[in-house]
Amino acid sequence: MPQTHTRQTHAPSTDAARGLGQASRDTAADLRAATVARLRGARRAGLRRARLVACVLVLMLLALLTASLLLGGVKRIPAGDILPAAFGLRTGLADYVIFRIRMPRALAALLAGALFGLSGALYQRLIRNPLATPDIVGISAGAGAGATTMLLFAPAVPFGTSLAGLGGAFALVATVLALSRRGGGVDTYRLVLVGIGLSAVCTAYVNYLFTVAGQHGIAQVMRWLVGSVNDATWEGVSTLAGALAVCGLCTALLGRSLGSMALGDQLALGLGTRVGAARIATLLVGAAAAALATSVTGPIGFVSLISGPIAIRLVGADRSVALAVPIGAVIVLGADVLAQHGPVISPVPTGVLTALLGAPYFVWLILRRRQGAPA
Repeated sequence: MPQTHTRQTHAPSTDAARGLGQASRDTAADLRAATVARLRGARRAGLRRARLVACVLVLMLLALLTASLLLGGVKRIPAGDILPAAFGLRTGLADYVIFRIRMPRALAALLAGALFGLSGALYQRLIRNPLATPDIVGISAGAGAGATTMLLFAPAVPFGTSLAGLGGAFALVATVLALSRRGGGVDTYRLVLVGIGLSAVCTAYVNYLFTVAGQHGIAQVMRWLVGSVNDATWEGVSTLAGALAVCGLCTALLGRSLGSMALGDQLALGLGTRVGAARIATLLVGAAAAALATSVTGPIGFVSLISGPIAIRLVGADRSVALAVPIGAVIVLGADVLAQHGPVISPVPTGVLTALLGAPYFVWLILRRRQGAPA
C-alpha cells in the first residue's frame, strides 16, 4: 500500500513535468521557425532591394552612355547613323566621331570605374575598414611607377603601358606581403603602414623620372597622372574589358571566403576557410583590377574609396562588392560627362572632377569615424 500510494502521488507530477518539457520544446521550435521565417523574409527583401538598385544603376549607365555619345554636337551626322556608328557599321564622319572617339572614351570610363569600384570594395572587405583602398597600400603608386617608365622610355610597345602598370603593381604587392608578414601570417596593420611607405618611394621615383625626361614626355605623363580618358582607344577598352571579366570571375570564386573572413579570422578558420591563401588571392585580384584600370586611364582618385561605402549604404555589406562595380562605373562615366560638358568647369580631366567630388566625402568619412559613428 505505501508503494502504491507513492506511485499515485508522483504520477501527476511526472506527467506535469513531461507536459512542461513538451511545451518548452514546442516553444523553442516555434521560436526557431519564426526566426528562420524572419531571416528568409529579410533575405528576400534584401535581394529585391539589390535587384532594384542594380536596375536603377543600369538605367543610369545607359543614360550616361547616351549623353556621352550625343553631347558635344552631332548636327552634321544623320540621326539614323548614330546607333549603327556606335557599333562600327558606318564610315566617314559618323565613324570617326562616334566609333573612334566618343565610344572608346565612354566605354573606357565605364570599365575603368567598374574596376576601381571592385578593387576598393575588395580591399575594404579584406581590411574591414572603409578607408582602405588600393591607394592606401600603394597599389596605384606601383602601377603608376611602372606605367610612367613605359610611357617615357618605350611608348610605342603594344600593350606596354598596361603590362608595365600590372608588373609594377604586382611587384609592390609582393614587397608589401613580404615585409608585412608576422607569425606565419600577414599583419593587416603592418600591411597598411608598409604600403604607405612604399607608395612614397614610388612617388619619389616618378618625380626622379621627370628630371630626366624630355618636355614632350613630361607633358604626356602629367596628363596621364591626373587621370583622364581623353586619349582612350579600342586597345585600352579591350584591356579593361578583359581585366573586368577575369577579376569579376576571381571575385565570384572568392565570394564565400570573403563572407567568412568578414566574421573575423578565428571564425573563418573554424568554418574551414584558408584565411592566408584567401587574403593573398584577394590582394592580388584587387591589385590587378586597380593596376589595369590605372594603366589605361591613370589614377582616377577617390573612386575606389567611395564606391564600396555607397554600396553598403544602398544594399548592405553582404552584396556591397558586387554593387560597387556598377556604382564605380556610374561615378567615372558621370564625372567624365560633366568634365566634358558641365557648365563653368568643363573641359577638365576626369580625375580632377572625381577628386573634387570625393575629397569632401573622404573628410566626412574620417570625421564620422573619429566620432565613433558607423561609416
